[in-house]
Amino acid sequence: MWVSDRWKEYEVLDCSGGEKLENWNGYVLIRPDPQVIWNTPKRCAGWSRPNAHYFRSAKGGGEWKFYDLPEQWQMNFALSCGKTLTFHLKPFHFKHTGLFPEQAANWDWFSGQISRAVEAGRTVSVLNLFAYTGGATLAAAAAGASVTHVDASKGMVQWAKDNAVASGLADAPIRWLVDDCKKFVEREIRRGNHYDAIIMDPPSYGRGPKGEIWKIEESLHEFLKLTAQLLSDRPLFFLINSYTTGLQPGVLTYLLSTEITAKFGGSVLSDEIGLPVSETGLLLPCGAAGRVEF
Repeated sequence: MWVSDRWKEYEVLDCSGGEKLENWNGYVLIRPDPQVIWNTPKRCAGWSRPNAHYFRSAKGGGEWKFYDLPEQWQMNFALSCGKTLTFHLKPFHFKHTGLFPEQAANWDWFSGQISRAVEAGRTVSVLNLFAYTGGATLAAAAAGASVTHVDASKGMVQWAKDNAVASGLADAPIRWLVDDCKKFVEREIRRGNHYDAIIMDPPSYGRGPKGEIWKIEESLHEFLKLTAQLLSDRPLFFLINSYTTGLQPGVLTYLLSTEITAKFGGSVLSDEIGLPVSETGLLLPCGAAGRVEF
């Protein structure tokens, strides 16, 4: 498992009964987590006095209950390359806060790849698809890459821009695009554009601008095959993230092996990503990632 264990301002305090107890830079939240199928004693004090608690509804969805939480606050992460990122956090629909802390393990990995290439005199262009609030975009830009950030949500792209400003990256070479990722990739192929590195974090389910249905199990292979056409002649890395239950690391390895390394070379490695739990010392799985290094 690739573990995000270098946070100073974030911590999973405990997890039990379908929920996890987290400290987000001084604010304690309780949020549901489908991986937490065990019921262990809730000894941490935070269980009884959180700042906010997200309650899932039996009918689907859910809602926040706030006790003492600001509308927005910040959290920092120091990359292994020495740069510090700053993120705006706020309680968002369906339990989210605008950040997935477990992704820091991937940020450290590819920011190291980028910084070493830049130090060697390379220019590095990165494409970040389904880019959300920009964690990966900022990590890549801080390491010295030029980044094209694509997400279909105007609100998410603006949130990412705000995070860039907070991180001192307002003038970094980032191209911010509100667009359907598949349509964008198809246009880039027609334009003949290429990228040295590609990051994608596709959703489990979604709809395109004309009502097209995206189901990751049915759509990911063709999308990966399409996106692979955008790799440059000297690719640096390729990264897929997945939070879809049942999409195991071995599946990502198979996809990347058949569509990337078989055609471009390199080596592929996939694993779970996770976070340490302070109360037990165990690791909480939080999804999977597939990485290709060239």
